[in-house]
Amino acid sequence: MPTPLRVASVNVNGIRAAYKKGMREWLDTRGVDILAMQEVRATTEIVEELLGPEWDILHDAATAKGRAGVAIASRNKASIHRVALGDDEFDSAGRWLEADYEVGDRIITVVSTYVHSGDVGTPKQVEKYKFLDAMTSRMPEIAAHSELGLIVGDLNVGHRELDIKNWKGNRKSAGFLLDERAYFDRFFGEAGSTVEAVDGSTGPGLGWVDVGRRWAGEVEGPYTWWSQRGQAFDTNTGWRIDYQLATPALAAAVQNYEVDRASAWDTRWSDHAPVVVDYAI
Repeated sequence: MPTPLRVASVNVNGIRAAYKKGMREWLDTRGVDILAMQEVRATTEIVEELLGPEWDILHDAATAKGRAGVAIASRNKASIHRVALGDDEFDSAGRWLEADYEVGDRIITVVSTYVHSGDVGTPKQVEKYKFLDAMTSRMPEIAAHSELGLIVGDLNVGHRELDIKNWKGNRKSAGFLLDERAYFDRFFGEAGSTVEAVDGSTGPGLGWVDVGRRWAGEVEGPYTWWSQRGQAFDTNTGWRIDYQLATPALAAAVQNYEVDRASAWDTRWSDHAPVVVDYAI
């Protein structure tokens, strides 16, 4: 019989603030087996204290104190984990954390990642492209390591027009640039095929599956992030930038996909909503 596995991913926007606003109450009732977090912005000791001893916690902090930070909390201990991404001189600290977990008699590799937000015409955008390049190189290696590969997190790119409510007004904004979206065309292109991307470039498809889009279909959203400014949340003027990317074998095991959008603006504990997916391994 398949083993059920519930994987949740969320940019917590600072775990200490999230816990003060209600994250614990959400987690206590959600039945999560593996929780991937981004923008943790706390020490490992604080993360362990907040989540409690029932969780096995892996945490990779950013080089700059109080910035970024990714973590994976699980009910069962990881058999191995890795944190480096890209060349030795590339600083991926606080943005990429891999872990292998035994589920039944199989191994699933889970990655919690936080891609740079970017800023057009600045070094921040250069770093974002470096990260996406490194990610492109690593993804086939993960798929070769385990047919059950899963990359989750805040990827800070809306892949298609369906993924951003106000896509027309953001065509020149970081997060919806043609060059950024082209990476995702290749991520989701048929493995081994030549993909013509939205920016006119061509490259090999990697064969990964966008679980959220496959499950939701050709609909707007479902969005996972809303600006804190104005009435973005109330009017559902959001972005879908939080993903679960699965290898084909794992994507075939999806049983359910949900975005845990808060019931009201003042009940949110992060500006992102958790993405929760059930797999049958």
